[in-house]
Amino acid sequence: MGIDPGLTRCGFGVVEGVPGRAPTLVDVGVARTPAELDVARRLVMVEVAVEEWVRTHRPEVVAVERVFAQHNVNTVMGTAQAAGVAMLVAARHGQPVVLHTPSEVKAAVTGSGRADKSQVGIMVARILKLDAPPKPADAADAVALAIAHVWRGPTLNRYAEAVAAHARPARPAGHARGTRVAR
Repeated sequence: MGIDPGLTRCGFGVVEGVPGRAPTLVDVGVARTPAELDVARRLVMVEVAVEEWVRTHRPEVVAVERVFAQHNVNTVMGTAQAAGVAMLVAARHGQPVVLHTPSEVKAAVTGSGRADKSQVGIMVARILKLDAPPKPADAADAVALAIAHVWRGPTLNRYAEAVAAHARPARPAGHARGTRVAR
């Protein structure tokens, strides 16, 4: 499941697939919150929507777009808060959560990390053999996140695990895990 977090519109996309094959679309949608409500109530609405999507689809992994700095601090704050809610709900259900940057997603789906929203939508439609991109763009972005994770997530996870393993200090001889050396 891909989630494009947002306070005004939170996109959801669920696909089934494996690396090397075109995924199939399971479901796509957007949860909206009214701008006139206070932020706390809007976050509750986002939580309810994420909860519904997670309970309905029981995804193997929840891929959330990593929030990046923008010039509009209010937009960044709302997006970050919605992303936190999405990650919390997924974790509460025991679902693994992964974060992908917008450029990672764009590169996975279009071949260019600098693609615009319309190019992402067009490629999502092409990959999934849809007549048109999911609307609004937040829905297409969520599906793109799900596709990117199916295609690139396992590779990125293996890379992160290898880097972490390499960074761990080596154990001195005679200090195997779970054993003690008498002194």
